[in-house]
Amino acid sequence: MRIITKREINMFIEKHADSNESLTEWYLKTNSRVWKNLRDVKETFNSVDYVGNDLYVFNISGNKYRIVVRMFFQKPIVFIRFIGTHAQYDKLDMSTL
Repeated sequence: MRIITKREINMFIEKHADSNESLTEWYLKTNSRVWKNLRDVKETFNSVDYVGNDLYVFNISGNKYRIVVRMFFQKPIVFIRFIGTHAQYDKLDMSTL
């Protein structure tokens, strides 16, 4: 999958150094796959959730952080829409992503 953009990950890691290992692992696994559907994603990341409107939520660092992406399997592209703490995620309005 082509991830748009790694810059978002790097900026988050600068502020939350403890997320480095988990986000780097997420990036490397995602970037090296070509998923066709949610089932394929779940084979790599069992805890991924589909929340509608092509949005998928991944738990990072044992659910301390969350990353929300918009995925287009046919392209195959992943757009990072949000990276933040679990508390920040709880305040998100998914309709604005």
